[in-house]
Amino acid sequence: MPWLQIKFDSSPQQVDHVSDLLTGLGAAAVTFEDAADQPLFEPDPGETRLWNNTRIIGLFDANVDMPGIIEQLKQTLGKHAPQQIQVNPLEDKDWVRAWMDTFKPIRFGQNLWICPSWHTPDQPDATNVMLDPGLAFGTGTHPTTALCMEWLDANPPVGLEVVDFGCGSGILAIAAALLGAAHVAAIDHDPQAVLATNDNAEKNNVSDKVNALLPRQFADQPADLILANILANPLLELAPRFAELLKPGGQIVLSGILAEQAEQILQRYAEWFDLQSPTQQDDWVRIDGIRR
Repeated sequence: MPWLQIKFDSSPQQVDHVSDLLTGLGAAAVTFEDAADQPLFEPDPGETRLWNNTRIIGLFDANVDMPGIIEQLKQTLGKHAPQQIQVNPLEDKDWVRAWMDTFKPIRFGQNLWICPSWHTPDQPDATNVMLDPGLAFGTGTHPTTALCMEWLDANPPVGLEVVDFGCGSGILAIAAALLGAAHVAAIDHDPQAVLATNDNAEKNNVSDKVNALLPRQFADQPADLILANILANPLLELAPRFAELLKPGGQIVLSGILAEQAEQILQRYAEWFDLQSPTQQDDWVRIDGIRR
């Protein structure tokens, strides 16, 4: 069945309204994507984050009156109407395949991979996190996640009690479990992240090791390893709590930090931790260290 795809940019404030409008005009599906390569991080409680420049994609039957739909869209949105609208024909098989082909297996370090479920792992004997892409929580392609995955590959947490703070889709928690962690507490403010992590843990056969929780559900049990890929300001606030959670000699891995924020993080955590020099990828850094 042939389709027409309509694509244009919008602000996050207009996304819900525009999505409802496209659905009302007959769209078979409405999806969102990043229009400006902006990373998304852990949302605040009750918040659903979208990109500042969000691209909206509507999928319509090829037989619709597309000029009429565009005219109704512009009239309804008024001053918020998009300046540029792309319309592209798609064959059904091309639409599905093009989306799936966007996501390839990614290797981190020597032996750790993220692999979409429709791919056969490039290295079946390696550690493969089977994870399908989703809107809110990412797929491991951002430097902050990659930095943490590379650390895990080089430092497998065999037999350790692990906390993944700000777990998102559960990438780090699942990787830690597959690499031999005894147990992983995966913490996130967003209930959708908790559901996604538990679902992904089940798909990777590590549900017995990974327990995704809201912060209020987490009992502060001593940990051997803390992974926190969030943002600099929450990391500054959480430093005393992490120091209390982590056993003496335990390891901490911090990311979601811009290079210019690294010194502030180093100074804050130096009270409790012996820290390595930051490891940088693009504009982002990872800081790891040991609890004194």
